[in-house]
Amino acid sequence: MPQIPIENLDKDSVLAWLLENDEAELNRLWQKADGVRHQCVGNDVWLRGLIEVSNNCARSCAYCGISAVAPRSKIYLMDKTEIMASAKKAQEYGYGTVVLQAGEDPNITGPWMADIVRCIKREIGLAITLSLGERSDEELKMWREAGADRYLLRFETSDEKLYRQIHPDLGGPSNRIAQLERMRGMGYEIGTGIMIGLPGQTWESLANDIWLFRKYGIDMVGVGPFLESPGTPLAGELGKKLRASAGNNQVPSDDLTALKVIALTRLLCPDTNIPATTALATIDPTGGRTHGLQRGANVVMPNVTPTEYRNLYQTYPGKAGTHESADVSRHKIESQILSLGRTIGQGPGTSLKYLQQH
Repeated sequence: MPQIPIENLDKDSVLAWLLENDEAELNRLWQKADGVRHQCVGNDVWLRGLIEVSNNCARSCAYCGISAVAPRSKIYLMDKTEIMASAKKAQEYGYGTVVLQAGEDPNITGPWMADIVRCIKREIGLAITLSLGERSDEELKMWREAGADRYLLRFETSDEKLYRQIHPDLGGPSNRIAQLERMRGMGYEIGTGIMIGLPGQTWESLANDIWLFRKYGIDMVGVGPFLESPGTPLAGELGKKLRASAGNNQVPSDDLTALKVIALTRLLCPDTNIPATTALATIDPTGGRTHGLQRGANVVMPNVTPTEYRNLYQTYPGKAGTHESADVSRHKIESQILSLGRTIGQGPGTSLKYLQQH
């Protein structure tokens, strides 16, 4: 059989690579993706200090362990002092960015978060990524004016029917791609991503997801395997129903498919920042993160959330690093990076695509 094209990929070639399981052919994909990564974004791995600000969420997404329908032992919201201390720790570790992540917590108001963003910028000086779900334009503009640099909002799947089944509206129609485009107009560096192996996800829809990363010129793409969270609809009857609807076309939730998506995203979006995600490290604790870095990824997000909160921010069970201190996570990740002959980036690690456009 002829080899699958690896230059000038079209959507059919993307689909063919997703279905490819020959080890020699996949090695060709891994080598090409790593080469493009080296050529286009260099040898640096950028570290972003993750702060999980709140595990409260008003939305009832069918997949998430901190959604309104998921069982949780305790709800928390970090206060300003705790957030500032965590951001200071990220600075001390040499991370150029903090990522403030939370569910759609109604207690995280526009002015409250704007004050925190201003304080981090003024007192610590790090780049700031926000990942706070679907928000009003008023809040998004307020946070951007306060100094937020980036916003991460995963669209999860391009399959509109599947999206509606797993992502109920809240106070109005949900359209995450439209919000991403509006945020770009506000001057944000924008990030998005998907779950791989989501119940009901077909190979064709996954190929379309990857194609959309290129179409919309995303600055950062985070992908990882879908991991069931007990007590959520996708861990029960809805998940069974959606998998049955996809039949033999159901995408598996495994590390191999996630690595294919990382590699193909690097080939289609050569200047984009791509993390080796925590979900990948969770499903393959010994090699997930390093394999991601060897197949196109150039970002890692060490967790600097205080341990007592980290244990409560369980979007899925067994999340890598949950029971480690920030010091342990830092040393482990830095050792992994250096063992690959890569270097740790210094500074904010802004997307080259974004820099070229601004």
